[in-house]
Amino acid sequence: MPLTFDMSREKLDSYVGTNPRPADFDDYWTAGLAELDTLDPKVEIEPADFQTAFAECSHLWFTGTGGARVHAKLLRPRNATEPHPGVVHFHGYSGRSADWSDLLGHVALGFTVAALDCRGQGGLSEDVGGVTGWTLRGHIVRGLGGDPEKLYYRHVFLDTALLARIVMGMDDVDESRVGATGGSQGGGLTLACAALEPRIKRAAPVYPFLTDYRRVWDLDLAKDAYAELQEWFRRFDPLHEREDEIFTTLGYIDVQHLAPRIQADVLMGVGLGDTVCPPSTQFAAYNKITSAKALRIYPDYKHEGLPGHGDTIFTYLSEL
Repeated sequence: MPLTFDMSREKLDSYVGTNPRPADFDDYWTAGLAELDTLDPKVEIEPADFQTAFAECSHLWFTGTGGARVHAKLLRPRNATEPHPGVVHFHGYSGRSADWSDLLGHVALGFTVAALDCRGQGGLSEDVGGVTGWTLRGHIVRGLGGDPEKLYYRHVFLDTALLARIVMGMDDVDESRVGATGGSQGGGLTLACAALEPRIKRAAPVYPFLTDYRRVWDLDLAKDAYAELQEWFRRFDPLHEREDEIFTTLGYIDVQHLAPRIQADVLMGVGLGDTVCPPSTQFAAYNKITSAKALRIYPDYKHEGLPGHGDTIFTYLSEL
């Protein structure tokens, strides 16, 4: 088996992360979940133009933290007569929810499916902002340097949990049989969702983003999806006088620190040549998961489609 450019497999299996964990991390997320409890999500469901004989397709809107109206595609099996499973989907960085036709597989099996549009990215959800300073680009660094409660990904992580709650609360959905999946940013959000909504039964992240930022920096891989880390330092801390403070703040939105909360069974796909989301950053999260878990490792693959893995996830979630 080829060695990853990052660490040997033996070291990956025992690696537990580099990025610091804020001392009040648990309080931070406890307060975030308490905020969700106070929200009226004002759910609205509107028919979509796309429809099929077996799937009722709708636009689902809800109000998340900060008052943002958040959008998800919602697909429900027609004529479902008993509580059935559900799956929530999360997309890659800067993208949008998958096309309707790409979400039909589990609906055909009798599942309800919901696919989130992350705020201010390529879909229909709005980003209401509310931070001072730099907003030219970059969601990881949105709100960095100010109040940690204003961090962009705090809101998005909570959106994932709220969407799962909404799906679980539907009369025809069995709340004990809901899964989550996504790749890259969607992989990170899958882990965040499973951590913040402990009723998630199965989680299938693929090469998760948003984990172990300091390790990305140490590998000199603050480029591509992580390029904004370097750009932030170049613009606002060129001497790196606040480096420790900044990485500690990023620790609030580092999914490796949320991973111990996960109660779901987890199946994770990893490419050992991934220079976008380095393998060690993914293992930092995986190694902190204490629930039942399994890895599918592709030694020769990078941040790209992993052959056969989509079929494996489909089967894995079909068994909810």
